[in-house]
Amino acid sequence: MARATLLQPSSSLSYALLPLISRRANFPDNLRLFHHLFFNTKLHFSIKTSTTTTTKPPLMKVSAQARRSFSSSSKIASPSDLQFESPLKIIEYPDPILRAPNKRIGTFDENLKKLVHEMFDIMYKTDGIGLSAPQVGMNVRLMVFNSAGERGIGEEIVLINPKIYKYSSKKVLFDEGCLSFPGIYADVERPESVKVDAQDITGAKFTANLSGLSARVFQHEFDHLQGTLFFDRMTEEVLDSIRAELEALEKKYEDMTESPSPEKIESRVRNRMAAGFGRL
Repeated sequence: MARATLLQPSSSLSYALLPLISRRANFPDNLRLFHHLFFNTKLHFSIKTSTTTTTKPPLMKVSAQARRSFSSSSKIASPSDLQFESPLKIIEYPDPILRAPNKRIGTFDENLKKLVHEMFDIMYKTDGIGLSAPQVGMNVRLMVFNSAGERGIGEEIVLINPKIYKYSSKKVLFDEGCLSFPGIYADVERPESVKVDAQDITGAKFTANLSGLSARVFQHEFDHLQGTLFFDRMTEEVLDSIRAELEALEKKYEDMTESPSPEKIESRVRNRMAAGFGRL
């Protein structure tokens, strides 16, 4: 996701999303990897588990999303799919890992906890507030985020095998960045709120209603799990404003790998359906 210091609302917004300060965001205990003092960012959501229901200001009226499948969503990751070398490194565009299918996680063990810890570590070191597994070379359905963007502040949230099945009809424009696109920021429109299912670090299932910054970060990371990158959601006008920077990343990849870039922004054919909001 975007670097925390540069996640600023679009100038076209009539309100600022990031500075909405009001209350502590309370996830149930089994959703917290660690317990930290939260810095009062206004993250509206409600969580339902088998034992706990915590209600915050409700989502706006939501509508069911069109179903969109991802070819690997039913495939379960093998032990080898979850092996990694420390320290993790951020994968940059246009590495094909970012477009590869991501498998569901079925084993919740110490290795998974170590992977999550490493993901938070590299996220903080690169000034991020959210990170998905494919961004560190792991093609599995896992994301982490902490809207505070700093270890020891906020809450470290882990979502495994997430699904989106409702989203708000209201959409918000916001200036996004991405750790896989260093130094690149541009407007992306997304639903203001979403309803999701996921599993926590122990494998327990839960449902969450997210809005505000938490919904924004979640959707950005969920896109990575779908093989969708943030520029896929930009208008042609906005995309033109960062085209030269994307081409520079493509050239960097070619220079480093001595291989042709697996995708070229100059030959990109926009497929709006591929960037649609859908559930697995």
